[in-house]
Amino acid sequence: MTVSTDLTRGEASTPESQDILERLQTHRMLAAAPREELAWVAAHGNLRRFEAGEVVISKGQEPGSRDFGVWVIFSGHLTMYVDRGAGPKRLADWRGGDISGILPFSRTTRALGTGVALEAVELLNIPRSHFPELIRDCPAVTAILVHVMLDRTRDFTSSGLHDEKMISLGKLAAGLAHELNNPASAVSRHASQLEHALGDLTAATRELGAANLSDVQLRLLEGFRASCLESAANGLESPMGRADREDAIDAWLLARNADPSHAAALAESGVTIAALDQLSAMIDAAALETAVHWIAADCTARTLLADMKTAASRIYDLVGAVKRYTYMDRVAVSEPVDVVEGLRDTVAVMRSKAREKECELRLDVRADLPAVHAVGGELNQIWSNLIDNALDAVPRGGHVVVSARAGVNAVLVSVIDDGPGIPSDLMDRIFDPFFTTKAVGQGTGLGLDIARRLARQHGGDIEVESNVRERHTEFRVELPLGAA
Repeated sequence: MTVSTDLTRGEASTPESQDILERLQTHRMLAAAPREELAWVAAHGNLRRFEAGEVVISKGQEPGSRDFGVWVIFSGHLTMYVDRGAGPKRLADWRGGDISGILPFSRTTRALGTGVALEAVELLNIPRSHFPELIRDCPAVTAILVHVMLDRTRDFTSSGLHDEKMISLGKLAAGLAHELNNPASAVSRHASQLEHALGDLTAATRELGAANLSDVQLRLLEGFRASCLESAANGLESPMGRADREDAIDAWLLARNADPSHAAALAESGVTIAALDQLSAMIDAAALETAVHWIAADCTARTLLADMKTAASRIYDLVGAVKRYTYMDRVAVSEPVDVVEGLRDTVAVMRSKAREKECELRLDVRADLPAVHAVGGELNQIWSNLIDNALDAVPRGGHVVVSARAGVNAVLVSVIDDGPGIPSDLMDRIFDPFFTTKAVGQGTGLGLDIARRLARQHGGDIEVESNVRERHTEFRVELPLGAA
């Protein structure tokens, strides 16, 4: 049950206000304030009591509420929970001797979370309506409250940045798993096939050795195989063209009583009918099947090995991009940072999300951009937040373009999308903490706020321009070339 004692019209000399004044004089954070200012606080506050489990303030509660103001906590344990899309999370705790609530000069217009009494709480609430008088009549108390607000802002920002990083890493991990799955599956599949292919190649090599070919024939055969593999590596043949050539090779083998099952491997190697005619001219008919078998088996093994190398290189490149993106094993210090490399790595790790939405994610940058002095991991956090928002905004089949250019003593990075745009009535709120237009569970409302904070920490800023009619939204980041 909530108990309230309204002292707004009282004086510090009344017994009850005198008792509150004495408690304020021993309060951990306000004890240093002058007695006359504490008397003003005692006379203008509402003494509130909340039992364990009671809600002190609810998310979204507005200034008209009697509980919207400064909370001078005398006793108990109060916890604030904030839901950033993944369920309620404990954001902060306050106990006797602490100060919480809405503080003077705060731009907060409504409660960002829900406050719950974990233990019975007794607090003195100074309504927001009294803030102008408080600032005028109690400069020392106001100064204390401003310091509390600054400390709390720093703590909340740190907590929000950490949560946003964890969410970004979660998205990165999911996207990376999807990106790695294809090349990893290819390596596993080709490794299994290569085991069989190597057995076939061993058998074909034995047959070739038993054919008693001359050294000249063996050298010609080796040269023929090498030229076919080189032709396959350099060819840009269409699937239809390769299918037609495979049919022609199949017919050629059947006409010479050779095994037609070699046709697919020979077509993969780039061999032509003219080349096969040359092969039959230099090797007698009895050894032709053996030679064709060896060439097909060798080609199959080498093709599988080449595909494994390509897939492994893709895995290596992805892991390298992630390591550079996260600045793994690097101390978070300000240093010269290659913006282009950071954008490339960010686009690489965000590519899977673009594929999932069938969107075009294009990077348009100059390789010779000057470096900026920054913490590389924090810049990548800016890029990923902006690109992630753009990909969320565009429809299936949409377009997101990331560009960078040199400005006057600065590097300018733009993220442009052809989504529905930002309505004019929301433009002033998009950078507000916890503001989001996404469905519940799909956004924290912290991405743009954190991106702008990080840009400003590096001496830069973020601007946004959006045209709903033309379906054009552009976020522009400006970063100075000198040290922030």
